[in-house]
Amino acid sequence: MTDGPELRTSSPNLASYRIRRERELGSLYATARALTALGELDAVLDSIVREAHELIGTDFTYLSLLGADGQLTLKASEGTISPSFNQARVPAGTGVGGRVIATGAPAWVSNYLQTQDVPHDRTFDDLVVPEGMVALLGVPLLVGQEVIGVLFAADRTERPFEHDEVALLSAFADHAAIALNNARLYDESRSALKQLQSAFLTIERQVAMMERAQSVHESLTRVVLKGGDANEIARLLVDHLRGAVTVFDRAGAVIAQCSPDAGLIDPLTSPPSRRTSPDAVEQARQSGRWATTTDGTGLWHSAAAIQAGDTHLGALLLTRGEEPAPVDIRMLERAAQIMGLLILKETAVAEAEERVSGELLTELLVSGPPVTPNQRARAHARGVDITQLNVIVVAKSATRSASQIGRRLHAMSSEWRGLAGEHLGRATLLATAADPSQLAETVHSRLRRELGSEVRVVAERVTDENWGRAFELAGKCCDLMQSLGVTDRGSTAERYAMFALLFDTERGEDLDRFLVDSLGPLLTYDRRRSTQLVATLSAYFGNVGNLTRTAGALHIHMNTLLKRLDRISSVLGEGWRSPDRALQLQVALRLHDLRSQIDAQP
Repeated sequence: MTDGPELRTSSPNLASYRIRRERELGSLYATARALTALGELDAVLDSIVREAHELIGTDFTYLSLLGADGQLTLKASEGTISPSFNQARVPAGTGVGGRVIATGAPAWVSNYLQTQDVPHDRTFDDLVVPEGMVALLGVPLLVGQEVIGVLFAADRTERPFEHDEVALLSAFADHAAIALNNARLYDESRSALKQLQSAFLTIERQVAMMERAQSVHESLTRVVLKGGDANEIARLLVDHLRGAVTVFDRAGAVIAQCSPDAGLIDPLTSPPSRRTSPDAVEQARQSGRWATTTDGTGLWHSAAAIQAGDTHLGALLLTRGEEPAPVDIRMLERAAQIMGLLILKETAVAEAEERVSGELLTELLVSGPPVTPNQRARAHARGVDITQLNVIVVAKSATRSASQIGRRLHAMSSEWRGLAGEHLGRATLLATAADPSQLAETVHSRLRRELGSEVRVVAERVTDENWGRAFELAGKCCDLMQSLGVTDRGSTAERYAMFALLFDTERGEDLDRFLVDSLGPLLTYDRRRSTQLVATLSAYFGNVGNLTRTAGALHIHMNTLLKRLDRISSVLGEGWRSPDRALQLQVALRLHDLRSQIDAQP
């Protein structure tokens, strides 16, 4: 018996993700339509199992409601073959349903008749055999914190249920429970209307609240179906709940805010007090449902957790000057469930798009020219013209992973009609840009702000569609920057290219040893005697050994220059002007100059 193992989800292709999301939204729309129609309870039950069967894709699904005696009674099914199974009743405390009722959490078994983890009821087991049920998953139907029934998905072959199946059916069950509860409430209200004519005004108000809730739910559903975002949900709730609404992500950061007076608020520029998460949010997160608190200013804070199964995705917060009514809380919870489905959809689409973009990027870097028609067509479908991709950008950080940086590069890639992803442990962007230097600085600035940490960014122009060669050079330069002590800069590869080709960037101690062996004696001499022999040698090579131009560049007399050159010879030896020795010194001087510029920066 298990609540579902923590398994890694496979990487399906984009088509699989689209099919899955279309199926999910179709089920959501069908359930919302049943709620909107306020149909008979049996019709709603049939709609729930039918759409759950289509969504999950198991052999059959069924729904059992909890009676006052604690027994679960089957009310609707889809895909069953045995007529007797549809009469199933499970005594309290037995079977998978008993475990779900007791814990209020999903549960599943890979082989129901063989498992010993749950108490068995002989009568129910006799019904299982002709039906052929083997693997069974049950998720609770929750209204507030009360379990009103269990939604089951079953297969006639032994198998485990994946974590994403459990999470998806749980999210659907949360949504279905609302539709089911509303149908029950509607039936109860209709019955009460017939019995209590004297209480007509009270019932009329109840119907009005239901219609209001119905209207909100229809609006929330349209937001999801048309691909809306958190800002639209916040704005819609403000209109109906007459209070300020804040949307938090799973990390507790504000992603949307809206108030009746100010409208939408930018979380990045709002005062710190507006970004503070009240106690209600934390209480809702811990309970997985909702919580209401008050503060010293007389404001009421009501928060509803955004959940997908057992996964916390964030919270919705309503703040206003009066205590919310139960219908307001239900409306907030309903919006949180819709927000959860929206987040699941957006996450799946974004991950699929990132993966496809990253795969195409890797193909181009590995295969190189010529570009195949298939690659060109896949790029064109994403608005990318491969022939225009002329700059490669590599980014690394000591405190952020390549995948974290890669996701942000992917979010930026459309601005430069490019592709982004992770390749050989480096976050990479293949872009269309006229100025590689400006692109490097812009990307660095954006990453620095979004990551909140130091990051190195190197851009290199691509020639002859040889993206792999440009990537290799940019990567080496990015590593060399770290060896030189550069931790936070955007630059082109041109500045570091020659040195990146000369040194193994994974052996930074060799670079230090090279500088010490080449310039160590002169640096020590300058430091101890406050002379300028290193600067003199750099100017000498910079002016190709021309003494007149060297003296002019240093603003010193010729005799002074000659004395300094003699002193250099005494420190380094007479052979420092030989071609091999002179080349070594010039490379060392250039590296020393780069480090000096870095050290001089504030």
